[in-house]
Amino acid sequence: MDKTHSWGHIQEDYAVENPKLRKNLINLHLLFAGFLAPAFLLLAISGGLYLIGNKGKFDAQPMNLPAAASLDFNSPTLETDVRNLLASANIDHKFGYISKRGASKIHLRPTSRTYIEFNQTPDGLTAFRVSPDFQGSMIELHKGHGPKLFKTYQKLVAIGLLGVVFGGVFVGLLARAYRRKTLVALSVGTLLFFILAIFA
Repeated sequence: MDKTHSWGHIQEDYAVENPKLRKNLINLHLLFAGFLAPAFLLLAISGGLYLIGNKGKFDAQPMNLPAAASLDFNSPTLETDVRNLLASANIDHKFGYISKRGASKIHLRPTSRTYIEFNQTPDGLTAFRVSPDFQGSMIELHKGHGPKLFKTYQKLVAIGLLGVVFGGVFVGLLARAYRRKTLVALSVGTLLFFILAIFA
């Protein structure tokens, strides 16, 4: 090989002489994009509605608790204590984990569907059954407040999104016809991002 052959020419020749590589990358990019499309739509729609002021509605209905009901939100056995309290009050409610909301409030998650909220008040422990509307449910999923299994899925989606983005850029750089357009779009997008994030 001619030692004066530039890396740019080597990359270009490799891409031209290996259309199978480019085809495989495009197929992977499309498969990942299609598979992850529902998660991307959830983030885009719920986040967009949230930013224009539609944050969802949460209907809270008070619940009856035994007169002596109490919980220590700092207890290391809080989850067990909550389950015992629900059982003693004949409240049928399944939850995956507990989220502390300050010193006087806890949520029984997932909160993307009907959940229970406990509050410590001067008059004692109170409880509400809270039902989010569709937007509220999407926002809770967006924030990572859904079921544990869905949270694991969201972590995989985050990794997949990186693959889709970097894979798409790489495919654009490999294709001679799209290389300049890809570089221009990447440069403008990156510049706009930093200007808005730092100076806006």
